Amino acid sequence: MKKKDDSETWIYGFNPVLEAIKSGNRVSAVYLSIQRDKGASGIAQPAAERNIPVRFEDRSFFDARFPKGHQCVAASVKRVCLVSLEELMEAPGKADEPAFFVILDCIEDPRNFGAIIRCVDAAGAHGIVFQSHRSAGLTPLVAKASAGALEHANLVEIVNVKHAIEKMKKNDILIVGAEAGSKRTPWDVDLTVPIAIVLGSEGRGLRRTVGEMCDLTVSLPMKGGVNSLNVSVAAGILSYEIARQRSGPA
Repeated sequence: MKKKDDSETWIYGFNPVLEAIKSGNRVSAVYLSIQRDKGASGIAQPAAERNIPVRFEDRSFFDARFPKGHQCVAASVKRVCLVSLEELMEAPGKADEPAFFVILDCIEDPRNFGAIIRCVDAAGAHGIVFQSHRSAGLTPLVAKASAGALEHANLVEIVNVKHAIEKMKKNDILIVGAEAGSKRTPWDVDLTVPIAIVLGSEGRGLRRTVGEMCDLTVSLPMKGGVNSLNVSVAAGILSYEIARQRSGPA
């Protein structure tokens, strides 16, 4: 059962607000710009169907509260529900699928965090584990960058991801770290087995102690002039390689 938190926060942007409206009862009120005509009914109608108040404000209301890209759409919401590590571990069995987890080792950029949630949820990951400190946290910017995926992903917040790694290893889940410089590529590895991908922080990569806990590490070959990829891009590539291998022969 997801952990409830009745405190409230903001989300903004068309897709995050629409997905929050569609996914459950955490939306308290929706805010639209008085000047917004195009697409307003796409938010107002589903909100009204769920008896969610819709309030119209001047554009300055949105500009004062949110970064660029708010699209003059916002909502006051209860904080996203989290699951426990134990509940996350049960998810693959309920879906009758081999485990596919993502562990984030100190991802501090909220745009990266949100983009990772979006990518790995789309690829079929059963959930994401992240730390309660040295992490971007579940902020409105993370919700915006996830483009609505935040409403659907199983999320576990934990004091130290090493505890999650230990528990997963005891349950015969292969721990694969993404580490620049590894001589092994993702396509050299059987990713159809129960697996957890570990992604390190921007710039520093995996902490040494976390990397040492991984059963193996992989890296994406770099053919151009740069020597690394954005962590959210790497997350997408790795996640879809898992999905490709599990889909069977073309």
